[in-house]
Amino acid sequence: MENSSENTNESVFTRSVAEKEIRKLKAQTQKKENPLLGLSMFGMIGWTVAVPALLGTALGIWMDKTYEQSFSWTLTCLLLGLVIGCIVAWSWVIKGK
Repeated sequence: MENSSENTNESVFTRSVAEKEIRKLKAQTQKKENPLLGLSMFGMIGWTVAVPALLGTALGIWMDKTYEQSFSWTLTCLLLGLVIGCIVAWSWVIKGK
């Protein structure tokens, strides 16, 4: 008697798993990419690199006027901003995949 109830439970479970798998496969095949999604990602990455570079340049110009050194604070902060922007953009690209 217990054996038949176990078989019934197993068949209900198996049917449930099979239905979920069918829904999952159907959703994956019907997934359509929006062409504007790539363009928006491209713009987001561009701004992610440009904004830290511009902020670094502005900070560098201010530091050149305030703290005179034998090197250029503007170039140093510009490069630092570019590196930070590239690292952030790379993390966006990795998350987008």
